[in-house]
Amino acid sequence: MIEALLAKMIKTGDFTAHLPGGRIVKAGDGSGPPVVIRINSRGLRRLANPSLGLGEGYMEGDIVFERGTISDLLTIVGESGGRKPKRGSALTRFRKALKRRIQQVNDRVASRRNVAHHYDLSNDLYRRFLDADMQYSCAYFERPDMTLEEAQAAKKALIGRKLLIQPGMKTLDIGSGWGGLSMTLAKDFGARMTGVTLSTEQLALAKERAETAGLGDRIDFRLTDYRDLNEPFDRIVSVGMLEHVGAPNFQTYFDTIARLLDEDGVALIHSIGKMHGPGATNAFTQKYIFPGGYIPGLSEIVTAIERAGLWITDIEILRLHYAETCRIWRERFMADPDIPQMFDERFRRMWEFYLAGAELGFRHGGHMVFQIQLAKKRDAVPLTRDYLLKAGG
Repeated sequence: MIEALLAKMIKTGDFTAHLPGGRIVKAGDGSGPPVVIRINSRGLRRLANPSLGLGEGYMEGDIVFERGTISDLLTIVGESGGRKPKRGSALTRFRKALKRRIQQVNDRVASRRNVAHHYDLSNDLYRRFLDADMQYSCAYFERPDMTLEEAQAAKKALIGRKLLIQPGMKTLDIGSGWGGLSMTLAKDFGARMTGVTLSTEQLALAKERAETAGLGDRIDFRLTDYRDLNEPFDRIVSVGMLEHVGAPNFQTYFDTIARLLDEDGVALIHSIGKMHGPGATNAFTQKYIFPGGYIPGLSEIVTAIERAGLWITDIEILRLHYAETCRIWRERFMADPDIPQMFDERFRRMWEFYLAGAELGFRHGGHMVFQIQLAKKRDAVPLTRDYLLKAGG
């Protein structure tokens, strides 16, 4: 079984696996730095389901690297073409769709629980590998030599331009995180911000940061489910939130945006997406990292937007930007000298696998990021995209 699996997944690189009983299996074409792993009996059984078993085996110590790293192995898999998604039979697609609906119910109680699982871990953890503004979403590398801090600032500036914010505009930030985007839109664009989150850890730090920056009177951060809001906004922005909504709730999400958006308003949705269309969440990510999460295909999103009665006034696809973002996050995570004292080895391996796998998905898989600009009126934004250029650009 293991020989067939490796032959299918690894066609390039120099890979060696030491199996129980002294058996050695090699795969790849022998090129590049060697990757050597040792697998115990439990790890071998896990690999019967590689989408879950590889990450679990590494996390639990059943798969040990003697040469190279988990990132090196995933790079080989990605460069080899990996495991291509299959459409499957009608019955298989129905079963997967039913499983998705069960996993992604995401009512108000489940949403709070799922958010707490990931975002209430420790603000100090995220400080150690994110940029100084704690942007936990895809950066925008206008130049290849940009630092993470520069690329995240460029992302926020691009979003501000797409929102066409004028001073004093009442702006909603759905999934406001640690407050960095709301603070930028208030400070640099003059918006009067309302930020909503379900994370108590994020809320406390966002409020503290806004007060320290002298923006407390221009930003209202709330521990509120976006579905419970009932007031109009000139502008609505949502970055990295749609991935937590779940497919069964896409219509509610866009219906809510339509309900809250002023007649002359503009909204900007920034989300991870899949080029392959609807599919299942990676089993490891679903179980350990983002329970209830789901990465949508554009086809699913567009259908919900149409039904909500909103105009799509612009779509931009960011392809390799998130691969570079995840690479820097992983490198910072692995290099931080204090994380080994803060978390046990199992947790560190889990997060190393998560960050390396995320990079793989954007560099070699079908993941990308889309930014969709929405409006109620067809003339709510200019007829050409010149306004997206920087001042003097």
